[in-house]
Amino acid sequence: MDVLSDAIAAMRTGLPHSSRAVKRAPWGVRFPASEGAGFHVVLQGSAYLLPPGDAAPVRMGPGDVVFLAHGYGHGLADRPGTPLEEARLEPDGSWPTLRHTGPVHDEDTLMLCGAYRLTKARAHPLLTELPPFIHLPARVGAGGRLRAAVDLLGAELADPQPGSDAVVPALLDTLLLYLLRTWWLAERPEGPTGWAGALNDPAVAAALHAIHDEPARGWTVEELGARAGLSRAAFARRFTTLVGQPPLAYLTWWRMTTAGRLLREAGDPLRTVAEQAGYTSEFAFAKAFKREYGVAPGQYRKQSAASAG
Repeated sequence: MDVLSDAIAAMRTGLPHSSRAVKRAPWGVRFPASEGAGFHVVLQGSAYLLPPGDAAPVRMGPGDVVFLAHGYGHGLADRPGTPLEEARLEPDGSWPTLRHTGPVHDEDTLMLCGAYRLTKARAHPLLTELPPFIHLPARVGAGGRLRAAVDLLGAELADPQPGSDAVVPALLDTLLLYLLRTWWLAERPEGPTGWAGALNDPAVAAALHAIHDEPARGWTVEELGARAGLSRAAFARRFTTLVGQPPLAYLTWWRMTTAGRLLREAGDPLRTVAEQAGYTSEFAFAKAFKREYGVAPGQYRKQSAASAG
């Protein structure tokens, strides 16, 4: 898997969910804080995002997308001063699926909303460094793949067909990746920094791909620098500047993150998990894992199974 896909897969828990809603002014909804991330798309009409904190309201027009990576509470309304009703969530925390079957009038606002369950216990810096919200305005000739994913999701929710239960989660996963790709890989006047810079930097990206492709390999800084086409010192400086930690520190962090995901999602023996995390000794792996997570691998697996149930 590539770095972006890998990072999202490591944080994902459960299935995403979505809804399609038609609103007529005056209307306003307050979404409570959650453990995951969410998005809103205006398909027709307009709306105002009432962001978390003291940020000013953001007007959204047709085709605009907003993404809230950190699960902060926020509001949506036809205008900033409209009173907000609390969103009524399902018992499992998901949003109700709203399927509007009647006509959509010109004065109506048609929206898609969706949410993803993400574990914050081992959040990847790709997500943690994102701002409180991202606004991606519709622009002619820009974000074609993102718009295509939005159109497909909207059509599937408006007119469910056989197989929709499988298609919708897949489209939501696709939409999430396109959202993040559009943000991280977009050209900015000031130039990309942080993880956006890391993904755009050919040398650092090559090293990151090597780590994610073979986390169990006994990488050295020299070998990673060779993959990047740089000297050891030059590579270490550039990697640390963009990623925020030295190459081998990130390698260790990613190995433990991978191990945590395997323990949550797979039933492989601890010996196999240890090998995939780059440890030949199960004892050494258990010691390193407990140092990172505060609990032994077996206990972590039991706790994860209990919380999922």
